[in-house]
Amino acid sequence: MNFLSTFVTFKNLHEVRRLCHWGPIIALSVIAICSTMAILDSIIWYWPLDTTGGSINFIMLINWTVLILYNYFNAMFVGPGYIPLGWKPENQQDTQYLQFCRGCQGYKAPRSHHCRKCNRCVMKMDHHCPWINNCCGHLNHAYFTSFLLLAPLGCSHAAVIFIMTMYTQLYERISFGWSTVRIDMSAVRQFQPLMPFSVPAFAATLFALGLALGTTIAVGMLFVIQMKVILRNKTSIESWIEEKAKDRIQHYQTGEEFIFPYDLGSRWLNFKQVFTWSGTPRGDGIVWPVHPKCHQHTLTIEQLKQKADKRVRSVQYRAVEDYNGACCPLSKGLQTFFRTPCTEEPRIPLCKGDTILATRGTKWWMYGDKVLTEEQLRAGDRVRGWFPRRCVEKCHYDTAASDTTSDKKVN
Repeated sequence: MNFLSTFVTFKNLHEVRRLCHWGPIIALSVIAICSTMAILDSIIWYWPLDTTGGSINFIMLINWTVLILYNYFNAMFVGPGYIPLGWKPENQQDTQYLQFCRGCQGYKAPRSHHCRKCNRCVMKMDHHCPWINNCCGHLNHAYFTSFLLLAPLGCSHAAVIFIMTMYTQLYERISFGWSTVRIDMSAVRQFQPLMPFSVPAFAATLFALGLALGTTIAVGMLFVIQMKVILRNKTSIESWIEEKAKDRIQHYQTGEEFIFPYDLGSRWLNFKQVFTWSGTPRGDGIVWPVHPKCHQHTLTIEQLKQKADKRVRSVQYRAVEDYNGACCPLSKGLQTFFRTPCTEEPRIPLCKGDTILATRGTKWWMYGDKVLTEEQLRAGDRVRGWFPRRCVEKCHYDTAASDTTSDKKVN
């Protein structure tokens, strides 16, 4: 019992709760189905263990499974790393370049962002991944990307096993007619396997093949996307910030030159910022190596400019219909129901008369901040998210700029 207590602490038990979510349940189910079926198909019907090739194939399948689960669980339980609650820079003058986070009651360090799901400011946050039920950030970026590489490789191997199993088992059982194709599952094969390849076995193999091919394509695309940003030493969020910086400079014709501060000029140097032999990325998650023409707060200053620009360019709307905050509200029309944003960002309930500052939107949905009372603002509340466009109308008598508060650096 004392031996177990050295490994199972209260913190670890709390982290285990991350498994109780639809993302990890689906991900682990796919891994279990593909791995189990690939091993069974290999040793029973396709490549028995009494051959050299079969033994090597079996070891490779086990190796894929172990490596995939190792990186998956590390990405989930190591976590991205969080900025300490109430964090402040050592130099108090640097606070003018940073945003203040109401949720964490501290300043956001460079490259950090507040995650509404984790309710913490995350070091070098890339995104919140539902499949690991955690954020991808500074500490687990390498594990997460390794998982995105290994999963398609393992599933590709499994897919080959599934295809070859069905081919070898059905080859002597398929008969072609003028207009029909017949599969006789009861036909006796020349070489008898350990177990007959029955209809349920065929259905299970075909189902596992679909999962393996789908995982290879979907996760493989995610790996390519992640490697593109890693080789430029960026995150997905920072890529969007850089794009908005160029748009802001072009819109206002300021003549500024925005240089992304964390691109070290070499793909290999950028790669080594994330991937190391020890598995621990370089840096403490707060201070970063930067481009010679930049400094530690180049990106945070740009973020403050974009925040101010968003307030100026936001549009004020007033709610004309009640909305309960449902993800897919059928009562608001079929187009609103089917065109709901495919994102985990929240929906905000509305009552008639509420005022909202909209910053972006689609034809059927809008995203913005609800204007709160003074008491709610003092309490640190903030309500923002998506709402149906048909529930609001534009206020022509006022502008959003006149209603903005003075807390320009607040999250």
